[in-house]
Amino acid sequence: MMQADQLVREIVTALKSKKGHDIQVLKTSDLTTLADYFVICTGTSSTQIKALSDACTETLKALGEEPYHVEGHRDGTWVLLDFSAVVVHIFNEEAREFYDLERLWQDAERVAVPDAADEQDGGNGEV
Repeated sequence: MMQADQLVREIVTALKSKKGHDIQVLKTSDLTTLADYFVICTGTSSTQIKALSDACTETLKALGEEPYHVEGHRDGTWVLLDFSAVVVHIFNEEAREFYDLERLWQDAERVAVPDAADEQDGGNGEV
């Protein structure tokens, strides 16, 4: 089983590979037992939301990690992927504004998301 910070790095890389927008990582381990991290991302269409979700699932499945629970696939406006220690929330813009998880979890520590240059240089960012 991978460590939570390793899962986050793989998830962020998968989201970036499908051009996910405004990726945010919240460290929630000190606030709840639900997950150690929430990863939040915006997709521009239901097709992109599905592609982002599939990229996360396929990437982690190849590493031996499968989601414990998936919600929202049929709706096309949001998807939740529960990897136990890390929960991924993928929204369209309207749903992201409506649920406003960043405000709801405003006490969570914001974790820097490594940019493409960091990944290419072998840096692992703050996660």
